[in-house]
Amino acid sequence: MGCDRNCGLITGAVIGAILAVFGGILMPVGDTLIQKTIKKEVVLEEGTTAFKNWVKTGTEIYRQFWIFDVQNPEEVMMNSSNIQVKQRGPYTYRVRFLAKENITQDPKDNTVSFLQPNGAIFEPSLSVGTEADNFTVLNLAVAAAAHIYPNPFVQVVLNSLINKSKSSMFQVRTLRELLWGYTDPFLSLVPYPVTTRVGMFYPYNNTADGVYKVFNGKDSISKVAIIDTYKGKRNLSYWESYCDMINGTDAASFPPFIEKSQVLQFFSSDICRETCVHFTSSFSICKS
Repeated sequence: MGCDRNCGLITGAVIGAILAVFGGILMPVGDTLIQKTIKKEVVLEEGTTAFKNWVKTGTEIYRQFWIFDVQNPEEVMMNSSNIQVKQRGPYTYRVRFLAKENITQDPKDNTVSFLQPNGAIFEPSLSVGTEADNFTVLNLAVAAAAHIYPNPFVQVVLNSLINKSKSSMFQVRTLRELLWGYTDPFLSLVPYPVTTRVGMFYPYNNTADGVYKVFNGKDSISKVAIIDTYKGKRNLSYWESYCDMINGTDAASFPPFIEKSQVLQFFSSDICRETCVHFTSSFSICKS
């Protein structure tokens, strides 16, 4: 009985030691295999997991807007009073839900180019109102006319057209009109070849952003999805110094093995500049 017990203890100890040795050997091997698999699957080329998710992201991406609604337009126009505004929002749209187009690999520099189709779907559940909400805002066409055409004679003509179209320095427009465009009555009367459609993001739907050229990661996974050029340029020729550079990704994806201490850089074509984010804290979202 004692011998059986001792034999059992010795056998268990030997098996445990063997398993510990194998575990110590296999753990680095397992880590190596996992990293090798990740390095293979994050490359942006046909057949990889990353490529499939990159072409059409499965993550929902939203863009939110806050609009400044002018509260005292009459006082501003008549008495040059200080303008008073009320911030209203958010108004939320789902974007980046369409698959990338014209995807072309370039094996010479390990890049892939593409066009990103634009589209925006209003999300009522994430918004404070509807697209039909009205706002009193600056009439951009009227406000810009005097600066674009400083000639006194031309300004007399433009003022007559402003009065004829019943336009003024401020106007009331819906959210949909402000963002996606409306036909301006004043511009419609201008006897010059000017665009009569006005909107902060006009045109947007049924257009495409790019061409983007990003690194596919074949030579280095640390460069996966990082932009090489945007519309054939590495600089925008718009801002001064560092702000003019095109750095990071398009924010839809980032290279793997990112540390919390790293600064994530991304380029936004909507604001025509690069920006970045810093890690501050972790949080979880529970959905029932």
